[in-house]
Amino acid sequence: MKKPIRPIAALLASAELCFAALALPAAAQQPNTANIQAEHAAMQKLSFLTGHWSGPITIYRGPGQAMHFTQSENVQYKLGGLVLLVEGKSVAPGGHTVFSALATIAYNPANHAYRFRAYNDGRYLDTKLTVIPHGFSWGTQAGPAHILNSMNLTPTGEWHETTSATVGSHPPFRSMDMTLQHHQ
Repeated sequence: MKKPIRPIAALLASAELCFAALALPAAAQQPNTANIQAEHAAMQKLSFLTGHWSGPITIYRGPGQAMHFTQSENVQYKLGGLVLLVEGKSVAPGGHTVFSALATIAYNPANHAYRFRAYNDGRYLDTKLTVIPHGFSWGTQAGPAHILNSMNLTPTGEWHETTSATVGSHPPFRSMDMTLQHHQ
């Protein structure tokens, strides 16, 4: 049995519906120019981080248990300046990597907040990042411990960062301290 031939007008109407259906998701994904401008402006506050950094890092495992490594941080803008990609690595004196992490920093203009997302050894951290002039801080809860990380540029342009932990009512103890130099 032969199928009836559809009139050209019906075929065109059908094609227009298909194109309209395909265009709706594309239109919904069009960027909001005002939001992108706000994101760019917010992300530029972190431009001092871009580049390659390296220097000493000390990790404290407990009283008298300091470990010394060389830390490197490679920071670059991605997605046209809307995301900062931060790749960090600690290397032992013998040359082997003892720690590596990858993080992103982005700004959400809808809630006027920065997000810090970090990945390391199968773990994931997603937390608010507070940006200050020439620095940042973030905190998170890790079981009974509250972790606070603070970074600032020193007057000589070094990246100085510390991490401290507070458990219960005990005073905070420093778990990491690093000072990095910027390399072009």
